[in-house]
Amino acid sequence: MTGNAASRWDPALYAAHASFVPALGAPVLDLLAPRPGERALDLGCGDGVLTEKLVAAGCTVVGVDADPAMVAAARAKGLDARLGDARELDFAGEFDAVFTNAALHWVGAPELVTTGVNRALKPGGRYVGEFGGHGNIAAIRTALIAVLAAHGFPPAGAQSSYYPTAEAFRSVLEGGGFVVESCDIIPRPTPLASGMAAWLETFRAGFIDAAGVPATLKDQIIAETVALLEPALRAEDGSWIADYVRIRFSAHLPE
Repeated sequence: MTGNAASRWDPALYAAHASFVPALGAPVLDLLAPRPGERALDLGCGDGVLTEKLVAAGCTVVGVDADPAMVAAARAKGLDARLGDARELDFAGEFDAVFTNAALHWVGAPELVTTGVNRALKPGGRYVGEFGGHGNIAAIRTALIAVLAAHGFPPAGAQSSYYPTAEAFRSVLEGGGFVVESCDIIPRPTPLASGMAAWLETFRAGFIDAAGVPATLKDQIIAETVALLEPALRAEDGSWIADYVRIRFSAHLPE
């Protein structure tokens, strides 16, 4: 996942309430078009659900993630998953492709990440991925900040994710030595089968902790955020739809 101190991950909670994340990563795998015999790096591999698909495609894969619990979950699947920070990659010219899904918005420091990816790839190597783009979960973030402020807590972690425009991220890639085939904003309203409260517990518990909220008040903060979001993100049938916006990109190094 990340190098972000405001995030923490519970693999069981993630599997129960966030299975849509790797499921929606399938088009990014198609864009990568992994080839048998390639050596690939899965950057921000999480619990390894998509890493397994790269292995199934015939690749030799190294997964890197900053969360120890997620790395342990990926290793339990028999994967080569390693604890590491995407901002401090220490590979040199050993990968044919770097793949990343739903991770870069947690990491930030895009220039550092891009430099490390460039260094990790062979000449001509591919860099393909998807992550949160400008406007991603804007309503959810605004509601959480408002509820925290109403209780006297700073927004701290709620503002720390990296959600650039497509133009800004294309500039980062090109400045890092990549030839960019595509870099696009994709609005993607996303149904939340487990509901908004479960989403907040899964994806924003660390942010709430970072704001200094005591454990005794966390459930109330989540409940008030859910209530504030209901008019905007709850459908007539009672289902919740998160206001996701993604950047999907494909780039390569010159030969």
